[in-house]
Amino acid sequence: MHTQHFIPVDEFCASHSIEMTFISALQETGLIDMTTIKETGCIPANQLPQLEKIVRFHYELDINLEGIETIMHLLQQIYDLQADMMALKNRLRLYEDQEG
Repeated sequence: MHTQHFIPVDEFCASHSIEMTFISALQETGLIDMTTIKETGCIPANQLPQLEKIVRFHYELDINLEGIETIMHLLQQIYDLQADMMALKNRLRLYEDQEG
């Protein structure tokens, strides 16, 4: 793994004016993954969009961690269903093209 693909937690917290304990709580609940690089907690860069969404839910909409867990679970279900629907549409198109 290359360190350029990780963002130090303290930098993220400073730039978003949030407490590091909030990030720790997110990790404990399994909402985000963290890794330690040279004794510094880091977040994978690919998790930034999700983490920023979670920060907005909590700090702008005042949603607690349990509510955020529920929202993230429901959003994942929606994304999964959309992917399934797209796959089914593609299969249907394939069969329609064969008939025509």
